[in-house]
Amino acid sequence: MSRLSWDEYFMTIAYQVATRATCDRKHVGAVIVRDKTVLSTGYNGSIRGLGHCDDEGHLMEDGHCVRTVHAEANAIVQAAKNGVGIDGASIYVTASPCWGCFRLIANSGITQIAFGEFYRDPRIFEYSERIGIELLDLQHVKPVTT
Repeated sequence: MSRLSWDEYFMTIAYQVATRATCDRKHVGAVIVRDKTVLSTGYNGSIRGLGHCDDEGHLMEDGHCVRTVHAEANAIVQAAKNGVGIDGASIYVTASPCWGCFRLIANSGITQIAFGEFYRDPRIFEYSERIGIELLDLQHVKPVTT
């Protein structure tokens, strides 16, 4: 096996983080990185202290489960909770961000979004270009299975 690039390495970590997700509709993981150092991680899961989809079922609205907090939001919140600055960082996420998470990422100061799967919202392409966020398509990186 050849040595992974840094981008492949961090995306592989994001796939591993996704294994902690608690909504079986989609497992998503996110890793925030700066200077080749992991700053924060997040996965989609319920509000802290409340039941998980896997245990209590989905809370559906307009065809979407709204019980969970998305992986990107959880990674940003985890950084804030621990006093970790993420301005100028990159986020590696197993699926491209929804519109709500894209706005959080943009306002957090993250300057690059690497994603492993395009998921749902094409607005990220136009708006990332308009505000100078680099998008990096890493669909070729797949989860490591044992």
